[in-house]
Amino acid sequence: MEALSQILDKVDGLIWGAPLLIALIAVGIMLTVKLRLIQVSNLILSLKLVFSSKANADDTGKAGDISGFAALCTALASTIGTGNIVGVATAVHMGGPGALFWMFVAAFFGMATKYSECLLAVKYREVDEKGRYRGGPMYYIKNGLHCKSLAALFALLTVGAGCFGIGTYCQVNSMVDANRIMFGMSPLASCAIISALVGMVTVGGLNSISRVSTKLIPLMAVFYIVGCLFVILVNIENLPSDVVLIVKSAFNFDAGVGAATGIGILMAMRFGVARGMFSNEAGLGSAPIAAASAKTKFPAEQGLVNMTGTFFDTIIICMLTGLTIVLTNTWSGDLDGAAITSEAFRQTLGDSWGIYMVNLGLLLFAFTTVIGWNYYAESCVVYLFGTKVIYVYRFIYILIVASAAFMTLDLVWILADILNGLMALPNLIALFLLRKDIVEETKKYFAHLKGLKVKV
Repeated sequence: MEALSQILDKVDGLIWGAPLLIALIAVGIMLTVKLRLIQVSNLILSLKLVFSSKANADDTGKAGDISGFAALCTALASTIGTGNIVGVATAVHMGGPGALFWMFVAAFFGMATKYSECLLAVKYREVDEKGRYRGGPMYYIKNGLHCKSLAALFALLTVGAGCFGIGTYCQVNSMVDANRIMFGMSPLASCAIISALVGMVTVGGLNSISRVSTKLIPLMAVFYIVGCLFVILVNIENLPSDVVLIVKSAFNFDAGVGAATGIGILMAMRFGVARGMFSNEAGLGSAPIAAASAKTKFPAEQGLVNMTGTFFDTIIICMLTGLTIVLTNTWSGDLDGAAITSEAFRQTLGDSWGIYMVNLGLLLFAFTTVIGWNYYAESCVVYLFGTKVIYVYRFIYILIVASAAFMTLDLVWILADILNGLMALPNLIALFLLRKDIVEETKKYFAHLKGLKVKV
């Protein structure tokens, strides 16, 4: 078992090494250039579309199953997760304050990537045997690139990640720990409650998942953001100097910064980019699966809506988490993971409030990730085997959730990382080869906004 663990650890290091991180950033830069800085020039429009799609959730004049806002919240259900608390803390602890700068850079270019993959998801989506809209990288690889083998590979990897990696074991264990810390609950009781709740939500399919997501995502995001802002305001006098520290650490401008942090520019880049991409999933191909179900006439419109997911997840929530950690200086001690963020809140809010703020955030974030990844894996199961296996899949998924807290996680965490990294490879290939489709659909949508007649 130890030998297998070492092998998987090496594979994980290779997959999440420089080549993949460079490819993720390079594709983001290419799309940013091709789309003429769409994440800057059209951010306001994107935000307007988010809230207008929420207001028009019952619009039946557009093809799709759920509103654009619901599709965004379903995608955010998986992206706003433990990575926003644990991942950011790990990045700053291992890569220094400069990791936050590179996390921001990755998210900036990742917005163009998220826009593009969600656009393609709507453009190449299909309707399954039960009349549901299905889409994602497997469909635009099949229908756009005409490569069924690569599409099937992506679908298999996503099923693995959803059922045996980031979608279940990692999240449920975080929830079990949070319940134990806050309520003294046993793992058995936690798993019974979690699996029951997951079953109640997922048995209803996308409509049920999207309804829960549209309620929980805004609530938990506001709850956590307010907590972070309070910590930042209490330590506001340190903000200017710590912002300077973040920038200096990112580039290691002088020996003093390097000596103070013990961290080099390469380490800051590695952990900042990797943890940022892991949190917002831009380029991994997960969010497009939810985006494909949105009610919209124009693929680019939903691309703009989902582009805000990376903005909310990383540029707002991850950055706020990072600032609380740097301002309270908890990143430089012996603590690790969620304990770093917990300590930052504890110093400011006190023992009780600090513990509840972080662990309640973990509980909600992890739960929404479980139900979000359930839909991703389900869509890939439908792609591979058809709709006849949906209820069998949902039953198996609930059983996996129920058993997750009792699994040995040493290999599971590594396997989750590997599967996520491998998912990105076929998706990045498709984004690069279908770049002309992305540009054409973008031009079509903006021509429509100008009042020109375009073919839908």
